Amino acid sequence: MSPEQQRIPRGGGALLIALCGLLLLQPMQAAYGFGFDDVARRAQALAAAPYTPPPALPMVLQNLTYDQYRDIRYKPAHFMWHKAGLPFELAFFHPGWHYREPVRIHEVSAEGVRELRFDPQAFDYGANTFDPGKLGRIGYAGFRVHYALNTPTYKDEVLVFLGASYFRALGKGQLYGLSARGLAVDTALASGEEFPRFTEFWIDRPGRNAKSLTVYALLDSKRVAGAYRFVLEPGDETVLRVQARLFLRSQVGKLGLAPLTSMYLHGANQRAANEDYRPEVHDSDGLLLHAGDGEWIWRPLVDPKRLLVTSFSTANPVGFGLMQRERRFMRYEDLEARYERRPSVWVEPEGAWGAGRIELVQIPTPDETNDNIVAYWAPAAEPAPLAPYDFAYRLYWQGDRQTRPPSAWVAETRRGRGYVAKPDGEIGFKVDFRGPALDALPAGAPLDAEVWSDANGRITGRVVERNPLTGGARLALRVKRIDDSKPVELRASLKSEARTLSETWSYVLPPG
Repeated sequence: MSPEQQRIPRGGGALLIALCGLLLLQPMQAAYGFGFDDVARRAQALAAAPYTPPPALPMVLQNLTYDQYRDIRYKPAHFMWHKAGLPFELAFFHPGWHYREPVRIHEVSAEGVRELRFDPQAFDYGANTFDPGKLGRIGYAGFRVHYALNTPTYKDEVLVFLGASYFRALGKGQLYGLSARGLAVDTALASGEEFPRFTEFWIDRPGRNAKSLTVYALLDSKRVAGAYRFVLEPGDETVLRVQARLFLRSQVGKLGLAPLTSMYLHGANQRAANEDYRPEVHDSDGLLLHAGDGEWIWRPLVDPKRLLVTSFSTANPVGFGLMQRERRFMRYEDLEARYERRPSVWVEPEGAWGAGRIELVQIPTPDETNDNIVAYWAPAAEPAPLAPYDFAYRLYWQGDRQTRPPSAWVAETRRGRGYVAKPDGEIGFKVDFRGPALDALPAGAPLDAEVWSDANGRITGRVVERNPLTGGARLALRVKRIDDSKPVELRASLKSEARTLSETWSYVLPPG
């Protein structure tokens, strides 16, 4: 199947999704006698007690520069399970620099639960001059999982847990881009964001022919504790199954479930603020949503001049994700960053998540080194303090073959008018669509677009035409903004007579 063809969404029926969710939430047979319920009991006990902040690292580690920290490397000979010849191997991150909150890590095997103590002998400290032997039992900052993903003879990184509750995974041929998190709390609220962190991990020792790896994690913060179970299934499209149970110490302003964090600097719909030889710079170029009522919505990302928070209300979403649809090197021209190989991540809820909203937070960024995009599910009803709150989902780390609607989708959003003899202040868009619904449309069939603008915008022009070079269609829009200090929200979808042919293009033009 080519990159232009659609990927059939998993979980085709609501009943199947619900049944899968119920099965996932049932108590599971714990390998080696340790499992999710053991971690959940610890989380419940944490939530019932006052929060205890992590101990401080030695100052020599807190004061490490970026280059000094990068000079500390885990020795390949110490990779866990390497000598046993197991399909998965582990390496550990040294604490220091930004990673100042060590975690406890355990191996779970037939012999029981064994803590993996910090071992300075497992690290090469490079040009650093401090004495590692005086650091004490400080713990590790996190860990990474290696697996023979791209070739049978070399074990690549496929999963990393490092910092707060952040983690990243890779499918075949992909390079690290956006991150996932265990939980977001009070994101984009004036009160300030709280960052829960994974404080402790338990990793099941895999079998000799294992194709998956199970990791348990304990989450803690001032107002939330939680238990997590991750099942990693590496492949062309790496899958991470997530089961979670939260306990609130006290009420929070907003819970963000299955949060994704990415970067967008500029692209076809937003030119670079400074001179840049690269046409596009981003880890993701849009938010895709499959709403509970069946509608597919595509929201192109922007780098706004000030904080921009938008949301999509729905019940029981089928899925959502931050996607990197543009997969051509020529659109990035960056031989080092290789943005065309950054993964898309699709979130597929297990079971019914109820009422709530997908929220998209877009933050101004001066450069590509800062993540400025966050997307998550915010449930309408917050759990009561100390009451268990269960949810589960799957994360798909996708490359060229990624989730799309089965009809037609937005291939590109371009902003600009081109030559205008007398500038009139109107804003122009060229929205290109592709997909099976357009491929199957007879040559003489009518083609139009349903277009909508909020009260701050006025549609002054609309043209839909076939694109003979792609086999798709192009929608050309002209919009007049009423108040330049306010945003404009636009929506459009392709129609043929009474039939909808495409996903909904949903665009927010930021103020100014």
